[in-house]
Amino acid sequence: MLDSTPQMDKLTSEIFSILENNFLFGYQNSSLPLKDTKSATGKVRILSIDGGGATDGILAAKSILHLETTLRRKSGNPNAHIAHFFDVAAGSGIGGVLAALLFTKGKHDRPLFTAGEALKFVTENGTKLCRCSKQGFLRRTFRSPVKVFDRTFGDLTLKDSLKTVLIPCYDLTMGAPFVFSRADAVEMDGCDFKLSDVCAATTAADGPTKTVSVDGRTKIAAVGGEVAMNNPTAAAITHVLYNKQEFPFCNGVDDLLVVSLGNGEPSQMTAGNGTPSRTAMVKIVGEAVSDTVDQAVSMAFGQSRMSGYVRIQGNKGLFGVKDEKKYVNVSVHADDMLKQHNVESVLFQGKKCNSTNLEKLEYFAGEIFKENERRKTDMLPIVLVNRTTTSSSARTSSATTMSTISSS
Repeated sequence: MLDSTPQMDKLTSEIFSILENNFLFGYQNSSLPLKDTKSATGKVRILSIDGGGATDGILAAKSILHLETTLRRKSGNPNAHIAHFFDVAAGSGIGGVLAALLFTKGKHDRPLFTAGEALKFVTENGTKLCRCSKQGFLRRTFRSPVKVFDRTFGDLTLKDSLKTVLIPCYDLTMGAPFVFSRADAVEMDGCDFKLSDVCAATTAADGPTKTVSVDGRTKIAAVGGEVAMNNPTAAAITHVLYNKQEFPFCNGVDDLLVVSLGNGEPSQMTAGNGTPSRTAMVKIVGEAVSDTVDQAVSMAFGQSRMSGYVRIQGNKGLFGVKDEKKYVNVSVHADDMLKQHNVESVLFQGKKCNSTNLEKLEYFAGEIFKENERRKTDMLPIVLVNRTTTSSSARTSSATTMSTISSS
């Protein structure tokens, strides 16, 4: 008699994946068979970038640089940008700043920054985003370098994004997360914001930052995106699955290629009595939520997680709090994290180590490039980018703002 255990395990996993899809992302697809499926029209490519973490964006920036370098090599185009190979970019905190740098239109309609330039920006401005305080115990205080953002983005707004961009913050006025979205900016009044203001809002933590839309109709009191959603992967997936105006043929996770980038898990910072400081607790909670999102997304992908979803994250405990003189060492530690074994969430089996983070990035760069090449011969567009502004009554895409829009 043949052993049916492997088949039963696979069936159980697929059933759980379908249930997870409906619970986490809220879409219905009654025609989905209990077997591996692949969209005949290609896959939507999503890049999601966490907030600061232990490396304050440097691990994510180096991961993106490796992706861009690999994609340039595979495409034979030394001037290719990461924005040419992704359809959606979501970023929280410093991850939101990276998304804005890489996916905003600059001169000659090319992306504003290359991956190398974005890494340099994060490295050079890291001490403006994060500093050490010696008030009794080491504490990290995030500050938005508003002048740097103004100088970098000028009058550019969300409408100047080359692709779909999602950047969260937390709106104290409404007591709910608020997601800055290019889709909202081009489709609804009161939803277009200057990118310098968006970056200041998603990195704010010292106190609420007053943020006003370009037309003055929407006003929010923003605190950092790391408070709202340190890992925006689930929000990005939900946006794509619901937004039929931009992604008409995307019906489930089998139609997605998702690269989710972490920034290292922080070492525990303690006060004099050995208990975590208040700042450390915020970071610990943020990383716990990020891990939970990773677990849920991985389960939702089920059997297709190996080819459709990758999470790049560094293991905690490699280093502690840094000061300005030691900031350069973070770059070295980020390199070490990329060489670590990639940790994957497996249904009913907990965490599993496999190839290294660099090897995972190399593999997914190959999958992303294949999708890029496949589209050259496809008659149907995978993504329909809306560049015209319509009234809010004509809006057909999904709402990505989670708080009620307040009009002045």
